Order: sequence, then structure tokens, then C-alpha cells
Amino acid sequence: MKKIRLFIARHGQTDYNRRGLLQGRGIDAPLDETGFRQADLLSTYLSGYDTDGLYSSSLVRTWQTAEPLRKAKKMDIVREKDLDEMHFGEFEGKPYLDAARELDNIQKFWKRGDLDVPVPGGESPRQVFDRANAAFHDIVRKFSGTSLVMILHGRLIRILVSEWLGMGLKNMHKIEHQNAGINQLVYDGSFKAVYLNKTDHLVS
Repeated sequence: MKKIRLFIARHGQTDYNRRGLLQGRGIDAPLDETGFRQADLLSTYLSGYDTDGLYSSSLVRTWQTAEPLRKAKKMDIVREKDLDEMHFGEFEGKPYLDAARELDNIQKFWKRGDLDVPVPGGESPRQVFDRANAAFHDIVRKFSGTSLVMILHGRLIRILVSEWLGMGLKNMHKIEHQNAGINQLVYDGSFKAVYLNKTDHLVS
């Protein structure tokens, strides 16, 4: 199989991020002023590379982050619903601090390998990985280029990258992410990391 350079970036900041509110698949919040600035800086960095495909989730915060790069590269953004963020169920829209105790209890299950345990009213890590991993491989099957940019979400990035790099989903909490941070991977049937959570492009 040919080698694909894969850039996976997290979306820019939203008001939910700024206020510490949980924001999953069911919250379709736009970028805030800081988020739009981060999107421009992300585009400036990624414009230095060839881009044969530009993908986002179906949620507004990802395709708004991809928009400056779309304009720079004069290409379409393909929005893929199966690349949406994890559904955090009854916790969505709540302050993280209010839900932290319950989330910590759920994450104890995940850290010991019980990855089919869902968030109440939401998804499990295994469900999220299965849908997003299938979407990625469907994209690759149809993809004729060698460089692919995907603008995604924090928890989703943790889930995909931890499993793709052989760490296992139970170690997804070890994958760091920041708004508009970039992970560069190489895919040729298996995944190798070039760098993870690069953020120096955001210093302007």
C-alpha cells in the first residue's frame, strides 16, 4: 500500500471550551474569536504541505476550523458524520467540574479495559472507535492522493490515535490535545507518529 501523510488537528476554541462546558456530538457550537484566530494559524502552517484531501466531522466547529485551509488550497471540505465527537450523553452542556466525579468513575472502567461501558445516554469508547475507524478506512480506500488533513475533536483524537499507535484504548487518556493542535502520522497499512499535539504554530 502507498504511504499517506496524515495530519489530524483538533478544532479551534469554542465558547464551550472557554467556559469549561462539556461538548460532545450533541453540541454543535461554533468557534469563538480565539478559535477563528487559531484556525487561521493552523491554515498558515498546513499550507506549507501538499494537501490532497480535506476532511472534517459534520459539526460546525471542525469545518469552520478547516475553512481557512479550504480557501488557501481552493479545495472542498468533505464533512463526515462518523467522524463526529464522542456523544457524552447526559453530561453534554454541563460544566466539566460538575460532571468530573461521575466521569472519573466511568474512566476507571475504561482505564482497566472495560471499553464497552458508555457514558450515560451516550457512547462507549469502543463504539466511537468502530464508527470513526471504519470511516477513516473508507476514506483511504477511495483516496488517490498522498497527503490527507482531518479536522476532528479532542476525545475522538485520543480514541483513534491511542488505538492506531498500539497503545490501546485503555490508554487514550495519555494522548494530549489542545485546540488547533496537530498530530502528524504516516499510514501505509499501519500507523507511525511523526509528532503529536504540535502547538508551536499557534504562537503568533
